This record gives sequence, structure tokens and C-alpha cells, in this order.
Amino acid sequence: MSIRAFLAICLCKLLRLISRLLHRGGTAMPGQWALKVCPDLLSILARDVKSVAITGTNGKTTTARMIEQGFADAGLNYMANRSGANLISGITTEFVMNSTLFGRCKKQYAVIECDEAAAVKVFPQLKPSLVVVTNLFRDQLDRYGEVTHTLENIRKALAGISQPTEVLLNADCSLTASLAEDTHHSYLFFGIDKGAVPSGRKSELSDASHCIRCKSEYEYDYITYGHLGGFRCPKCGYHRTEKPEYTVTDVTEQRPDGSTIVIGGGRMEPHVVEVNLPALYNIYNAIGAIAAMREMEIPGETAMAAVGKFKCGFGRMENFALGKGGAKVMLVKNPAGCNQVLDFLQNVREKFILVVCLNDRGADGTDISWIWDADFEKLCELSGRLEKVIVSGDRAPDMAVRVKYAGIDPRFVEMERDYEKLVTELEGEQRPIYMITTYTALLELREVLVKHCGGDEFWV
Repeated sequence: MSIRAFLAICLCKLLRLISRLLHRGGTAMPGQWALKVCPDLLSILARDVKSVAITGTNGKTTTARMIEQGFADAGLNYMANRSGANLISGITTEFVMNSTLFGRCKKQYAVIECDEAAAVKVFPQLKPSLVVVTNLFRDQLDRYGEVTHTLENIRKALAGISQPTEVLLNADCSLTASLAEDTHHSYLFFGIDKGAVPSGRKSELSDASHCIRCKSEYEYDYITYGHLGGFRCPKCGYHRTEKPEYTVTDVTEQRPDGSTIVIGGGRMEPHVVEVNLPALYNIYNAIGAIAAMREMEIPGETAMAAVGKFKCGFGRMENFALGKGGAKVMLVKNPAGCNQVLDFLQNVREKFILVVCLNDRGADGTDISWIWDADFEKLCELSGRLEKVIVSGDRAPDMAVRVKYAGIDPRFVEMERDYEKLVTELEGEQRPIYMITTYTALLELREVLVKHCGGDEFWV
């Protein structure tokens, strides 16, 4: 190992120690400085580690947490960037903290969540043994650009992995599935079969309505949500694979606290599986995670149990003991993810309070026009259950306008931009509280929630 790499490791460890002593987290900044000293540091530290990399627009953190639970239950010696620092700086920091001063990683395996845009830099150095691509949706246009640009980023990232590797793709996402056109790696598919979800669902939003190959409009045999489902092009014949290796054959029950599903496919016998998070998008996360665990040779029973017992990730349906009914915090980043949260609220049977926190900082995406694409009109279907809506965050007035135009009577909409006051007032609330929040708003709101209700720091 070079003296440059040694100095980079020492600097990273020192900066991490200082950051933690100051309660600043230190998830990405130490790695940023280390990479200035040694730009290829990640490749040095990751060279003997079997890594699973998870990328895509929605579901990265939850899928990674599910896989991590399976690794833990299987007794594997692993590390993970569970803080959500998923750029090359944060991933490098995590590897440094799990390595000796001389660059030997102490872990045999790694579960790495990777930002879609950062994958171009990360994958060639990480050289993962397995890659999971969850889905692709329009997200943060000011940062990612159009969804096809994100697709090309991931395509280039995969091409940058020198050795052949195994790639798990969402069969129901026409964009994600198109990555299998490249032949450098081996590709397997996961998804949700026709008949597993109620028939007659219509897409409220599509980020990929036309064929990735010939630009003709897709036809669908069924739709799960967004542009996901049984797509087929009537002109060139591009279509969803008929037999994914891992698939959900039935969704037998969806509850406010989880789902019961039946899984099967070319590489799994039929099994009933409990998923301890609600909503359809978490069913996709579960089948993708099970597929990844099985391909990493974790026993099937262990893999299936993991999705029913894992600890929810930071802000992903995370629960806090706030008020009498408790609070559930749900991170949203784009219209498709927000619509899935709004769909989830349809399953809440009791009366509840809704809090929506909207920021427009760099990590959120400065363009908030996406809130007009999200179907907040679904809130009007909650008549008799939705007691009131509280808007908060930097762009609370914009959110108040959006809710008003969705059809919610302004008399039932309140604004509170001070998170300390917001949480203090909600401590006396009798009803369950559901909080929809963008990323930087979540960081600030969660800090207040942890102070009042207890909980882990965001990097734990």
C-alpha cells in the first residue's frame, strides 16, 4: 500500500473521530478529504470484500436494510453504509472505518447503498459481486436531469465494473429491465406478477410511457404503480420478461403495518412471506432483497424471515412515540414515491393527523414543481378520517396552496414552520400522526423527534 493511501486512511479516521465527538455524524466529510489525498482509496480498501451494491431511484435504503438483516441473521462478517451516505465520499468513509491503518478491510462482506448518479464513480472502484437496481423514476430534475440520463449513468457504471458480475433488475420497470441488453454481466429479474395486485389499476403517472428502443407507446397487461407492470411494445416487441427468477405471485393482505405475500419464480419454490412494512413499493423492496440474499447464498428461510423482522431505515415508515397514537415518518423524494405514500394512507382506517414538510434545498432538489404531479387529490378520499393537515418546512406556503387546490378545506389546514413548536403541540395529540417529509426537512424534524421521543442518531 502506498504512503498516500496510508495518510488518507489516517486523515479519514481522525476527522471521523472529531466529527463524532462534536455530534456531527462524520459520514461523508472524512471520506471527501481522504479521496483528495488518495483518489483510488476505495478500490484499495474494497479489493478483498464481497459487496452487494443497491442503486435506483426509490427503495435503496429499505432494500439495503432488509439485505443487511439477512446478512446479520446468517452470521456473516459484514459492514454497511446504513447512515444513507451513499456518494463515493460516504462509502469510502465507511470502508476506512472498517479497515486497519494499513488498508486491510476487517469485513468479508459489504452491503452498500449507492446513489444513482454516484454509481459511475463508485462501481468501478467497489467492483461489487452483486448489483441490485430497484427502479427508475423521475427525481430531482435539477440534479439528475431526465430519467433516461439516470439510466445511462447506471449503464456506464455497470460497464465500468471490469469483471463480470451478477445484476438483479426490476422486471416490471421498462427502463431498468433494458440494462440487460448489455452482455458484459449476467442478469436476473424480480417483480410482481399479473394477478398479484387488484386488476383494473390505472397508472396515475408514467415516467416511461414510450418504448426505450423504438419510442412507440407501451401497452400494458397490468399496472402496479407508475410505469411499473406488464409492459410491452406493440411495434418492436420489447416486453416484460415472462418468467422472472424471483417474483411475487400474490399479495394476500395489505395492512397499515405490513403485508402478506406469496413469492416464487424460476429460482424459488412458492412461500408465504410476511413483510413488516406497508405499501406496494415495499413489496418490491422485499422481493428484490430476497433475490439478492439468495444470490449471495443466504438460506431461503433466513432471507424470507429477514424482510419480516428488519429494523426500518431512517425515515422509511419510521415510528416515534409521539402523542397517544404515535407518529410514522415517511420520506418522499418524487411524485411516484409520494403517490405510493398517499395510497398507503387509504388503508388507514382510524382518524389521523397528517403533517407534510417540504424543503427545496440541494439534497431535496430545488425544483418543487413535482408536488403538482403528485396526486394529493387522494386526500379528499379520506373524508371522515383525515382530521387536519399541518404543513411545515421551508416551502410550507407552497404546500398549503397545493393542499388547497387538491380540495382540502383551508379551515382544516394549519401551518407551523418551527419543528420544536410542531412536535411540542403534537405531544398532546390523541390521534395517530403521519408525517410526509422531504430529505433535509427529515433531518431537522427527526432531530427534534429524537429529543422528545427518544431514538437513534441518524448515522446509527
